[in-house]
This record gives sequence, structure tokens and C-alpha cells, in this order.
Amino acid sequence: MAKRHRGKSRCIARQDHSRPIRKGASRGRTPVSSAGRQNFRPSQSVDSKRFFEEVKAIVDTGFLVAFGNRSDYHHAWAVQLAQQVSEPLLTCEAVLAETAFHLGDTSLALDFVRTGLVQPAFTLADHLSRITELATKYRERQPDLADLCLIRMSELHPKHAIVTTDIKDFRVYRRNRREAIPLILPPR
Repeated sequence: MAKRHRGKSRCIARQDHSRPIRKGASRGRTPVSSAGRQNFRPSQSVDSKRFFEEVKAIVDTGFLVAFGNRSDYHHAWAVQLAQQVSEPLLTCEAVLAETAFHLGDTSLALDFVRTGLVQPAFTLADHLSRITELATKYRERQPDLADLCLIRMSELHPKHAIVTTDIKDFRVYRRNRREAIPLILPPR
């Protein structure tokens, strides 16, 4: 059963306008609380339920897209994690813009904020010099603005892990120039 935040359920039962991930995948959505994978085993040794009870997290686009799209490969994982958090997950506006684009539904991305699943917690103008420095450092990887903002958010919130499906890039990115960023990843 999903935990409640500010008296409202995080279940968002609406029509999904996103593009299906696999051929033949259904476009319909069901209430989030009805989804879930039985006997889920993460690829890491982190117990995500215990982890989220102790630590807040920062979320990337992949998590939000998986949460909002029932046909996404990582949907069950995202729903399971969302059910375990009791406070809003931190993010940035660039992530919300990417999420709206990938889901094909701006109002759904805004519902994530309105219902308290996520909270924008970053102002680009306040960190422009560091974002520029990160863009220069990782220019060969061609990072998007959302990734750069999340790296900076990780520097500002060192006890927060980043919840992402972007394993390839986030295993390379470093915060504070050399420190690995703690990640919460979907099972393999």
C-alpha cells in the first residue's frame, strides 16, 4: 500500500499519452498502487526500503518516466521505490522538462510536483559557474543540462543518492571533482 503524503495518495490514475517502450505494449494506465513486481531483488546490496527510510534522494528523468509510464521496462521498480518514500524526492526543472517530453504529457510531470512525489530544489542561475565547469569537464560525453544539474545537486546534498536508470553516464560522473556519486539503480 502506498504511503500518503500530505493526506493525498501518490497514485496518479490518468490516461497515459507517452510512447510505449516495446512493440505491442499497452498505452493504458492503471493506478500506481496496483503495480509491483513480486520477489524483486536489486542488483546491488542496497536495501532500498531501508535506504529510503533513512536518506532522501535526488531523482533523474528515467525514474520519473518509468513511474509515469506503465509500459516502461522499469515501471515496477519505480513504483516500488515511490511507495517507500515519505518525503518528496528532490529534482530540478530540467529533469521535469525532459520527463514531460518523454511522457508526452506536461500535466503528468506537473502532477508529480503537485502530489508531492518530487520537489524542484535547484536554481540554475545560482550555480551557473559550476554547471559551466562541469559541462567543460564532461564535454566528450555530451551531458544534457539535467545531468549537470543533478551532479551539482549531489554536491549540494551529499547525503542524497541519485535515483536513475542512466547507469552508463552516472558511473562516470563525479561530484566535488573526484568523489563517486551514490546511485540507486534498477535491477539488471
